[in-house]
Amino acid sequence: MLDVRNRSAEETVTGSPGPAAATEPPDGLAPAPLRPYLILAGVLCALYFLYSWVQYAHFRTPSWDLGIFGQSVRAYAEFRSPVVDIKGPGFQILGDHFSPVTALLAPLYWIWPSPVALLFAQAALFAASAVVVGRTTQQILGSRATGIGITVAYGLSWGLQEAVKSDFHEIAFAVPLLALTCRALLLGRWTAAVAWSVPLVLVKEDMGLTVAMVGAVLFLKGQKGLGAALAGFGTAAFALTVLVLIPAASRAGQYDYWAKIEKTGQGADTSFGQVVGDALASGERWEMLFYLLAVTGFLALRSPLVLLVLPTLGWRFLSQDSNHWGMHWHYSAILMPVVFLALVDGVRSVRTSRFAWLASYGKVAVPVATAVALVLAANLPLRELTKPETYRTDARAEQARAAVGAVPDGASVEADVSLLAHLTADHRVYWAGSSGDADPDYLAYDLRGWSQQISDPAQLASQLHPGARYEIVHRSEGFAVLKKV
Repeated sequence: MLDVRNRSAEETVTGSPGPAAATEPPDGLAPAPLRPYLILAGVLCALYFLYSWVQYAHFRTPSWDLGIFGQSVRAYAEFRSPVVDIKGPGFQILGDHFSPVTALLAPLYWIWPSPVALLFAQAALFAASAVVVGRTTQQILGSRATGIGITVAYGLSWGLQEAVKSDFHEIAFAVPLLALTCRALLLGRWTAAVAWSVPLVLVKEDMGLTVAMVGAVLFLKGQKGLGAALAGFGTAAFALTVLVLIPAASRAGQYDYWAKIEKTGQGADTSFGQVVGDALASGERWEMLFYLLAVTGFLALRSPLVLLVLPTLGWRFLSQDSNHWGMHWHYSAILMPVVFLALVDGVRSVRTSRFAWLASYGKVAVPVATAVALVLAANLPLRELTKPETYRTDARAEQARAAVGAVPDGASVEADVSLLAHLTADHRVYWAGSSGDADPDYLAYDLRGWSQQISDPAQLASQLHPGARYEIVHRSEGFAVLKKV
Protein backbone atom coordinates (compact mmCIF):
# COMPACT_ATOMS: atom_id res chain seq x y z
CA MET A 1 0.00 0.00 0.00
CA LEU A 2 1.12 3.55 -0.69
CA ASP A 3 2.49 5.56 2.24
CA VAL A 4 1.35 9.19 2.06
CA ARG A 5 4.45 10.23 3.96
CA ASN A 6 6.66 8.98 1.11
CA ARG A 7 4.87 10.22 -1.96
CA SER A 8 6.39 10.05 -5.41
CA ALA A 9 8.24 13.00 -6.89
CA GLU A 10 5.49 13.35 -9.48
CA GLU A 11 2.85 13.68 -6.79
CA THR A 12 4.65 16.22 -4.63
CA VAL A 13 5.33 18.56 -7.54
CA THR A 14 1.99 18.39 -9.36
CA GLY A 15 -0.36 17.77 -6.44
CA SER A 16 -1.71 14.71 -8.26
CA PRO A 17 -1.10 11.16 -7.14
CA GLY A 18 1.37 8.97 -8.90
CA PRO A 19 0.37 5.86 -10.86
CA ALA A 20 0.09 3.63 -7.84
CA ALA A 21 -2.14 6.10 -5.99
CA ALA A 22 -4.50 6.16 -8.93
CA THR A 23 -5.70 2.70 -8.08
CA GLU A 24 -5.03 2.33 -4.33
CA PRO A 25 -6.13 4.42 -1.37
CA PRO A 26 -3.29 5.80 0.77
CA ASP A 27 -2.14 4.07 3.91
CA GLY A 28 -0.24 5.19 6.97
CA LEU A 29 -2.42 8.16 7.90
CA ALA A 30 -1.49 9.88 11.13
CA PRO A 31 -3.80 9.07 14.06
CA ALA A 32 -6.45 11.72 14.69
CA PRO A 33 -8.69 11.07 17.71
CA LEU A 34 -12.21 12.28 17.08
CA ARG A 35 -12.88 13.79 20.50
CA PRO A 36 -10.97 17.11 20.15
CA TYR A 37 -12.76 17.83 16.89
CA LEU A 38 -16.15 16.99 18.31
CA ILE A 39 -15.51 19.44 21.15
CA LEU A 40 -14.53 22.16 18.67
CA ALA A 41 -17.57 21.33 16.55
CA GLY A 42 -19.79 21.69 19.61
CA VAL A 43 -18.37 25.14 20.29
CA LEU A 44 -18.81 26.18 16.65
CA CYS A 45 -22.37 24.82 16.55
CA ALA A 46 -23.22 26.77 19.70
CA LEU A 47 -21.78 29.99 18.25
CA TYR A 48 -23.55 29.59 14.91
CA PHE A 49 -26.88 28.76 16.51
CA LEU A 50 -26.63 31.47 19.16
CA TYR A 51 -26.06 34.09 16.48
CA SER A 52 -28.96 32.76 14.38
CA TRP A 53 -31.31 32.50 17.33
CA VAL A 54 -30.56 36.01 18.62
CA GLN A 55 -31.07 37.41 15.13
CA TYR A 56 -34.40 35.58 14.82
CA ALA A 57 -35.63 36.41 18.34
CA HIS A 58 -34.91 40.11 17.83
CA PHE A 59 -36.60 40.26 14.41
CA ARG A 60 -33.40 41.01 12.51
CA THR A 61 -34.10 38.52 9.74
CA PRO A 62 -32.24 39.82 6.65
CA SER A 63 -34.49 38.37 3.94
CA TRP A 64 -37.60 36.35 3.22
CA ASP A 65 -35.67 33.09 2.77
CA LEU A 66 -36.14 31.72 6.28
CA GLY A 67 -39.89 32.14 5.84
CA ILE A 68 -39.75 30.38 2.47
CA PHE A 69 -37.80 27.41 3.80
CA GLY A 70 -39.91 27.29 6.94
CA GLN A 71 -43.03 27.06 4.81
CA SER A 72 -41.62 24.38 2.51
CA VAL A 73 -40.27 22.19 5.33
CA ARG A 74 -43.58 22.49 7.16
CA ALA A 75 -45.30 21.22 4.00
CA TYR A 76 -42.96 18.23 3.82
CA ALA A 77 -43.54 17.54 7.52
CA GLU A 78 -47.29 17.52 6.90
CA PHE A 79 -46.86 15.21 3.88
CA ARG A 80 -48.01 17.94 1.49
CA SER A 81 -46.54 19.17 -1.77
CA PRO A 82 -43.96 21.89 -1.00
CA VAL A 83 -46.17 24.85 -1.83
CA VAL A 84 -44.75 28.19 -0.67
CA ASP A 85 -47.44 30.87 -0.69
CA ILE A 86 -44.83 33.48 0.24
CA LYS A 87 -43.62 33.26 -3.35
CA GLY A 88 -47.22 33.50 -4.60
CA PRO A 89 -50.50 31.66 -3.89
CA GLY A 90 -50.00 27.96 -4.60
CA PHE A 91 -46.38 28.46 -5.69
CA GLN A 92 -44.57 25.12 -6.10
CA ILE A 93 -41.10 25.69 -4.65
CA LEU A 94 -39.50 22.98 -6.80
CA GLY A 95 -40.35 25.22 -9.74
CA ASP A 96 -38.00 27.84 -8.32
CA HIS A 97 -34.94 25.95 -7.05
CA PHE A 98 -34.58 22.18 -7.11
CA SER A 99 -33.80 21.40 -3.46
CA PRO A 100 -35.72 18.26 -2.43
CA VAL A 101 -32.98 17.58 0.15
CA THR A 102 -34.76 19.93 2.55
CA ALA A 103 -37.41 17.23 3.01
CA LEU A 104 -34.86 15.52 5.28
CA LEU A 105 -35.64 18.19 7.88
CA ALA A 106 -39.25 17.04 8.20
CA PRO A 107 -38.55 14.67 11.15
CA LEU A 108 -36.80 17.49 13.01
CA TYR A 109 -39.80 19.70 12.29
CA TRP A 110 -42.12 17.09 13.84
CA ILE A 111 -40.20 17.50 17.10
CA TRP A 112 -39.57 21.23 16.83
CA PRO A 113 -42.19 22.89 14.56
CA SER A 114 -40.45 26.21 14.15
CA PRO A 115 -38.10 27.88 11.65
CA VAL A 116 -35.62 27.94 14.53
CA ALA A 117 -35.22 24.19 13.99
CA LEU A 118 -33.85 24.95 10.53
CA LEU A 119 -31.33 27.38 12.01
CA PHE A 120 -30.16 24.70 14.43
CA ALA A 121 -29.89 22.14 11.63
CA GLN A 122 -27.72 24.49 9.60
CA ALA A 123 -25.47 25.20 12.58
CA ALA A 124 -25.05 21.47 13.18
CA LEU A 125 -24.30 20.73 9.52
CA PHE A 126 -21.69 23.48 9.32
CA ALA A 127 -20.09 22.28 12.57
CA ALA A 128 -20.06 18.68 11.33
CA SER A 129 -18.15 19.78 8.23
CA ALA A 130 -15.51 21.34 10.52
CA VAL A 131 -14.91 17.89 12.05
CA VAL A 132 -14.25 16.45 8.59
CA VAL A 133 -11.94 19.29 7.55
CA GLY A 134 -9.94 19.39 10.79
CA ARG A 135 -9.54 15.67 11.32
CA THR A 136 -8.56 15.12 7.68
CA THR A 137 -5.91 17.80 8.09
CA GLN A 138 -4.36 16.03 11.08
CA GLN A 139 -4.46 12.64 9.38
CA ILE A 140 -2.71 13.92 6.26
CA LEU A 141 -0.27 16.45 7.72
CA GLY A 142 0.41 14.53 10.91
CA SER A 143 0.03 17.28 13.51
CA ARG A 144 -2.79 17.86 15.96
CA ALA A 145 -1.86 21.55 16.22
CA THR A 146 -2.22 21.82 12.45
CA GLY A 147 -5.57 20.04 12.52
CA ILE A 148 -6.88 22.26 15.32
CA GLY A 149 -5.57 25.37 13.55
CA ILE A 150 -7.35 24.51 10.31
CA THR A 151 -10.55 23.68 12.21
CA VAL A 152 -10.55 27.11 13.83
CA ALA A 153 -9.66 28.88 10.58
CA TYR A 154 -12.34 27.00 8.69
CA GLY A 155 -14.98 27.36 11.38
CA LEU A 156 -14.48 31.13 11.53
CA SER A 157 -14.10 31.57 7.77
CA TRP A 158 -15.97 34.44 6.17
CA GLY A 159 -17.98 32.14 3.90
CA LEU A 160 -19.53 30.21 6.79
CA GLN A 161 -20.09 33.27 8.96
CA GLU A 162 -21.88 35.15 6.20
CA ALA A 163 -24.07 32.09 5.58
CA VAL A 164 -25.01 31.97 9.26
CA LYS A 165 -25.90 35.66 9.12
CA SER A 166 -28.12 35.00 6.10
CA ASP A 167 -30.38 32.58 8.03
CA PHE A 168 -31.09 29.12 6.64
CA HIS A 169 -30.45 27.97 3.07
CA GLU A 170 -30.41 24.59 1.38
CA ILE A 171 -26.65 24.83 0.84
CA ALA A 172 -26.24 23.81 4.49
CA PHE A 173 -26.44 20.22 3.23
CA ALA A 174 -23.85 20.79 0.50
CA VAL A 175 -21.16 21.99 2.91
CA PRO A 176 -20.56 18.66 4.76
CA LEU A 177 -21.12 16.67 1.55
CA LEU A 178 -18.38 18.64 -0.19
CA ALA A 179 -16.09 18.26 2.82
CA LEU A 180 -16.57 14.48 2.69
CA THR A 181 -16.09 14.44 -1.08
CA CYS A 182 -12.83 16.36 -0.85
CA ARG A 183 -11.63 14.16 2.01
CA ALA A 184 -12.25 11.06 -0.11
CA LEU A 185 -10.37 12.58 -3.03
CA LEU A 186 -7.40 13.44 -0.80
CA LEU A 187 -7.30 9.92 0.63
CA GLY A 188 -7.63 8.26 -2.76
CA ARG A 189 -10.97 6.71 -1.89
CA TRP A 190 -12.47 7.08 -5.32
CA THR A 191 -15.74 5.22 -4.81
CA ALA A 192 -16.42 7.17 -1.62
CA ALA A 193 -15.79 10.43 -3.50
CA VAL A 194 -18.48 9.45 -5.99
CA ALA A 195 -20.87 8.33 -3.25
CA TRP A 196 -20.55 11.60 -1.31
CA SER A 197 -20.80 13.83 -4.38
CA VAL A 198 -23.82 12.29 -6.12
CA PRO A 199 -26.38 13.50 -3.50
CA LEU A 200 -25.31 17.08 -4.22
CA VAL A 201 -27.66 17.11 -7.22
CA LEU A 202 -30.57 17.04 -4.73
CA VAL A 203 -29.30 20.13 -2.89
CA LYS A 204 -29.63 22.69 -5.67
CA GLU A 205 -29.78 22.59 -9.44
CA ASP A 206 -26.34 24.15 -10.06
CA MET A 207 -24.64 21.48 -7.93
CA GLY A 208 -24.79 19.10 -10.90
CA LEU A 209 -21.96 21.08 -12.46
CA THR A 210 -19.92 20.75 -9.26
CA VAL A 211 -20.49 16.98 -9.36
CA ALA A 212 -19.26 17.02 -12.96
CA MET A 213 -16.12 18.79 -11.79
CA VAL A 214 -15.56 16.08 -9.16
CA GLY A 215 -15.58 13.70 -12.11
CA ALA A 216 -12.98 15.88 -13.84
CA VAL A 217 -10.73 15.70 -10.76
CA LEU A 218 -11.10 11.92 -10.68
CA PHE A 219 -10.14 11.85 -14.36
CA LEU A 220 -7.00 13.91 -13.62
CA LYS A 221 -6.12 11.51 -10.81
CA GLY A 222 -6.09 8.58 -13.19
CA GLN A 223 -9.62 7.31 -12.63
CA LYS A 224 -10.63 8.03 -16.21
CA GLY A 225 -13.62 5.74 -16.57
CA LEU A 226 -15.10 6.60 -13.17
CA GLY A 227 -14.35 10.29 -13.66
CA ALA A 228 -15.93 10.45 -17.10
CA ALA A 229 -19.04 8.65 -15.85
CA LEU A 230 -19.43 11.01 -12.90
CA ALA A 231 -18.83 14.06 -15.09
CA GLY A 232 -21.51 12.83 -17.47
CA PHE A 233 -23.92 12.17 -14.60
CA GLY A 234 -23.41 15.63 -13.10
CA THR A 235 -23.87 17.38 -16.43
CA ALA A 236 -26.98 15.35 -17.22
CA ALA A 237 -28.43 16.04 -13.76
CA PHE A 238 -27.91 19.78 -14.23
CA ALA A 239 -29.56 19.71 -17.66
CA LEU A 240 -32.45 17.58 -16.41
CA THR A 241 -33.24 19.88 -13.48
CA VAL A 242 -33.03 23.22 -15.29
CA LEU A 243 -34.52 22.12 -18.61
CA VAL A 244 -37.14 19.60 -17.49
CA LEU A 245 -37.89 19.26 -13.77
CA ILE A 246 -37.95 22.93 -12.74
CA PRO A 247 -39.92 24.08 -15.83
CA ALA A 248 -42.41 21.24 -15.24
CA ALA A 249 -43.09 22.51 -11.71
CA SER A 250 -42.97 26.21 -12.63
CA ARG A 251 -46.07 28.15 -13.62
CA ALA A 252 -44.00 30.00 -16.19
CA GLY A 253 -42.80 26.71 -17.67
CA GLN A 254 -39.16 27.77 -17.57
CA TYR A 255 -36.11 28.18 -15.35
CA ASP A 256 -36.41 31.80 -14.27
CA TYR A 257 -32.80 32.29 -13.20
CA TRP A 258 -31.46 32.31 -16.76
CA ALA A 259 -32.55 35.95 -16.68
CA LYS A 260 -29.86 36.67 -14.08
CA ILE A 261 -27.32 36.21 -16.89
CA GLU A 262 -29.31 37.16 -19.97
CA LYS A 263 -30.49 40.60 -18.88
CA THR A 264 -29.09 43.62 -17.10
CA GLY A 265 -30.67 45.19 -14.08
CA GLN A 266 -32.53 47.58 -16.41
CA GLY A 267 -34.11 44.69 -18.32
CA ALA A 268 -32.29 45.35 -21.60
CA ASP A 269 -31.04 42.41 -23.62
CA THR A 270 -27.36 41.77 -23.09
CA SER A 271 -24.99 39.80 -25.29
CA PHE A 272 -22.88 37.08 -23.74
CA GLY A 273 -19.78 39.06 -24.65
CA GLN A 274 -21.06 42.03 -22.69
CA VAL A 275 -21.83 39.79 -19.72
CA VAL A 276 -18.30 38.39 -19.73
CA GLY A 277 -16.82 41.86 -20.15
CA ASP A 278 -18.82 43.20 -17.21
CA ALA A 279 -17.76 40.24 -15.08
CA LEU A 280 -14.06 40.70 -15.81
CA ALA A 281 -14.27 44.43 -15.11
CA SER A 282 -15.98 44.03 -11.73
CA GLY A 283 -13.77 44.79 -8.76
CA GLU A 284 -16.28 43.28 -6.33
CA ARG A 285 -16.15 39.92 -8.10
CA TRP A 286 -12.35 39.85 -8.08
CA GLU A 287 -12.27 40.91 -4.43
CA MET A 288 -14.40 37.86 -3.62
CA LEU A 289 -11.96 35.61 -5.48
CA PHE A 290 -8.96 37.23 -3.78
CA TYR A 291 -10.31 36.63 -0.28
CA LEU A 292 -11.40 33.11 -1.18
CA LEU A 293 -7.80 32.21 -1.99
CA ALA A 294 -6.22 34.48 0.62
CA VAL A 295 -7.73 32.46 3.49
CA THR A 296 -5.54 29.57 2.31
CA GLY A 297 -2.40 31.64 1.83
CA PHE A 298 -2.96 30.97 -1.90
CA LEU A 299 -1.55 27.48 -1.46
CA ALA A 300 -4.92 25.97 -2.43
CA LEU A 301 -3.87 26.72 -6.00
CA ARG A 302 -1.42 23.81 -5.71
CA SER A 303 -4.26 21.29 -5.52
CA PRO A 304 -6.58 20.00 -8.25
CA LEU A 305 -9.38 20.21 -5.67
CA VAL A 306 -9.55 23.94 -6.32
CA LEU A 307 -11.21 23.08 -9.63
CA LEU A 308 -14.39 22.33 -7.67
CA VAL A 309 -14.95 26.03 -7.02
CA LEU A 310 -15.14 26.87 -10.73
CA PRO A 311 -18.82 26.07 -11.42
CA THR A 312 -20.04 28.22 -8.52
CA LEU A 313 -17.61 31.03 -9.26
CA GLY A 314 -18.55 30.81 -12.92
CA TRP A 315 -22.25 31.50 -12.54
CA ARG A 316 -21.61 34.11 -9.86
CA PHE A 317 -19.18 35.99 -12.10
CA LEU A 318 -21.68 35.92 -14.98
CA SER A 319 -24.72 36.85 -12.90
CA GLN A 320 -26.12 40.34 -13.34
CA ASP A 321 -27.44 40.26 -9.76
CA SER A 322 -25.04 42.17 -7.50
CA ASN A 323 -26.08 40.00 -4.54
CA HIS A 324 -24.08 37.16 -6.13
CA TRP A 325 -20.80 39.00 -6.52
CA GLY A 326 -19.26 39.86 -3.19
CA MET A 327 -18.50 38.27 0.15
CA HIS A 328 -21.98 38.61 1.65
CA TRP A 329 -24.92 36.21 1.78
CA HIS A 330 -24.58 32.42 1.74
CA TYR A 331 -23.16 31.73 -1.71
CA SER A 332 -19.55 31.23 -0.60
CA ALA A 333 -20.24 28.69 2.16
CA ILE A 334 -19.96 25.73 -0.22
CA LEU A 335 -16.53 26.95 -1.33
CA MET A 336 -15.01 26.89 2.15
CA PRO A 337 -14.50 23.11 2.62
CA VAL A 338 -13.08 22.92 -0.89
CA VAL A 339 -10.44 25.63 -0.51
CA PHE A 340 -9.39 24.58 3.00
CA LEU A 341 -8.90 20.96 2.04
CA ALA A 342 -7.18 22.14 -1.15
CA LEU A 343 -4.82 24.00 1.20
CA VAL A 344 -4.11 20.75 3.03
CA ASP A 345 -3.37 19.04 -0.27
CA GLY A 346 -1.19 21.97 -1.28
CA VAL A 347 0.86 21.76 1.91
CA ARG A 348 1.30 18.03 1.40
CA SER A 349 2.40 18.53 -2.21
CA VAL A 350 5.13 21.11 -1.46
CA ARG A 351 6.77 19.34 1.46
CA THR A 352 9.40 17.78 -0.79
CA SER A 353 9.40 20.45 -3.47
CA ARG A 354 12.71 21.06 -5.22
CA PHE A 355 12.17 24.75 -4.53
CA ALA A 356 13.40 25.42 -1.01
CA TRP A 357 11.30 28.57 -0.63
CA LEU A 358 8.14 26.68 -1.52
CA ALA A 359 8.88 23.86 0.90
CA SER A 360 9.57 26.45 3.62
CA TYR A 361 6.33 28.24 2.87
CA GLY A 362 4.47 24.95 3.13
CA LYS A 363 5.66 24.65 6.73
CA VAL A 364 4.06 27.96 7.73
CA ALA A 365 1.03 27.98 5.40
CA VAL A 366 -1.40 26.62 7.98
CA PRO A 367 -0.40 29.14 10.70
CA VAL A 368 -0.69 31.87 8.06
CA ALA A 369 -4.18 30.70 7.07
CA THR A 370 -5.22 30.52 10.72
CA ALA A 371 -3.91 34.03 11.38
CA VAL A 372 -5.68 35.41 8.30
CA ALA A 373 -8.97 33.82 9.40
CA LEU A 374 -8.67 35.24 12.92
CA VAL A 375 -7.87 38.72 11.61
CA LEU A 376 -10.81 38.65 9.21
CA ALA A 377 -13.10 37.31 11.95
CA ALA A 378 -12.68 40.57 13.86
CA ASN A 379 -14.94 42.18 11.25
CA LEU A 380 -17.32 39.30 10.60
CA PRO A 381 -20.80 38.53 11.99
CA LEU A 382 -19.88 36.36 14.99
CA ARG A 383 -18.07 39.31 16.55
CA GLU A 384 -21.53 40.66 17.40
CA LEU A 385 -21.83 37.94 20.04
CA THR A 386 -19.21 39.79 22.12
CA LYS A 387 -21.33 42.96 22.31
CA PRO A 388 -23.92 43.36 25.11
CA GLU A 389 -26.27 45.32 22.86
CA THR A 390 -26.66 42.26 20.64
CA TYR A 391 -28.79 40.59 23.32
CA ARG A 392 -30.91 43.60 24.29
CA THR A 393 -34.53 43.58 23.21
CA ASP A 394 -35.38 46.97 21.73
CA ALA A 395 -38.78 48.59 21.31
CA ARG A 396 -39.06 47.50 17.69
CA ALA A 397 -38.64 43.81 18.59
CA GLU A 398 -41.28 44.10 21.31
CA GLN A 399 -43.69 45.75 18.87
CA ALA A 400 -43.02 43.05 16.26
CA ARG A 401 -43.68 40.31 18.81
CA ALA A 402 -46.96 41.95 19.77
CA ALA A 403 -47.98 42.17 16.11
CA VAL A 404 -47.32 38.45 15.61
CA GLY A 405 -49.33 37.68 18.73
CA ALA A 406 -52.28 39.63 17.35
CA VAL A 407 -52.75 37.14 14.50
CA PRO A 408 -54.77 34.09 15.66
CA ASP A 409 -53.28 30.64 15.11
CA GLY A 410 -54.43 28.99 11.92
CA ALA A 411 -55.44 32.23 10.20
CA SER A 412 -54.13 33.18 6.78
CA VAL A 413 -51.99 36.29 6.91
CA GLU A 414 -50.11 38.60 4.58
CA ALA A 415 -46.91 40.01 6.06
CA ASP A 416 -43.65 41.58 5.06
CA VAL A 417 -40.09 40.35 5.46
CA SER A 418 -39.56 41.17 9.13
CA LEU A 419 -42.55 39.06 10.24
CA LEU A 420 -42.76 36.24 7.68
CA ALA A 421 -40.59 33.62 9.41
CA HIS A 422 -42.36 34.18 12.75
CA LEU A 423 -45.72 33.26 11.26
CA THR A 424 -45.05 30.25 9.02
CA ALA A 425 -45.25 27.59 11.75
CA ASP A 426 -48.98 28.00 12.43
CA HIS A 427 -50.39 30.25 9.69
CA ARG A 428 -50.83 30.27 5.94
CA VAL A 429 -48.52 33.13 5.05
CA TYR A 430 -48.33 35.37 1.99
CA TRP A 431 -45.79 38.08 1.24
CA ALA A 432 -47.15 41.61 1.15
CA GLY A 433 -47.75 42.70 -2.41
CA SER A 434 -47.54 39.23 -3.99
CA SER A 435 -50.63 37.45 -2.69
CA GLY A 436 -52.39 37.85 -6.03
CA ASP A 437 -56.15 37.39 -5.85
CA ALA A 438 -55.98 35.95 -2.35
CA ASP A 439 -57.50 38.10 0.38
CA PRO A 440 -55.99 36.72 3.61
CA ASP A 441 -57.80 36.81 6.93
CA TYR A 442 -55.19 39.18 8.36
CA LEU A 443 -52.58 41.66 7.20
CA ALA A 444 -49.50 42.34 9.33
CA TYR A 445 -47.34 45.22 8.20
CA ASP A 446 -44.02 46.66 9.32
CA LEU A 447 -44.84 50.34 8.89
CA ARG A 448 -41.17 51.21 8.42
CA GLY A 449 -40.35 48.27 6.18
CA TRP A 450 -41.58 49.81 2.95
CA SER A 451 -39.93 52.42 0.73
CA GLN A 452 -41.49 55.11 2.88
CA GLN A 453 -43.19 55.39 6.26
CA ILE A 454 -46.77 54.09 6.14
CA SER A 455 -49.09 56.50 7.92
CA ASP A 456 -52.40 54.86 6.94
CA PRO A 457 -52.29 51.02 6.95
CA ALA A 458 -55.98 50.82 6.02
CA GLN A 459 -55.34 52.78 2.84
CA LEU A 460 -52.46 50.45 1.95
CA ALA A 461 -54.75 47.46 2.54
CA SER A 462 -57.37 48.90 0.19
CA GLN A 463 -54.73 49.41 -2.49
CA LEU A 464 -53.38 45.87 -2.23
CA HIS A 465 -56.81 44.23 -1.77
CA PRO A 466 -59.44 46.37 -3.48
CA GLY A 467 -61.99 43.55 -3.35
CA ALA A 468 -61.92 43.18 0.43
CA ARG A 469 -62.32 45.46 3.45
CA TYR A 470 -59.95 45.42 6.42
CA GLU A 471 -60.01 47.14 9.77
CA ILE A 472 -57.11 47.75 12.16
CA VAL A 473 -57.18 45.46 15.20
CA HIS A 474 -53.67 46.19 16.48
CA ARG A 475 -51.46 49.24 16.04
CA SER A 476 -48.12 50.33 17.46
CA GLU A 477 -45.54 52.85 16.39
CA GLY A 478 -43.89 50.38 14.03
CA PHE A 479 -46.49 47.70 13.17
CA ALA A 480 -50.13 47.32 12.27
CA VAL A 481 -52.39 44.26 12.08
CA LEU A 482 -55.63 44.39 10.13
CA LYS A 483 -58.52 41.91 10.03
CA LYS A 484 -60.78 41.21 7.08
CA VAL A 485 -64.38 42.14 7.82
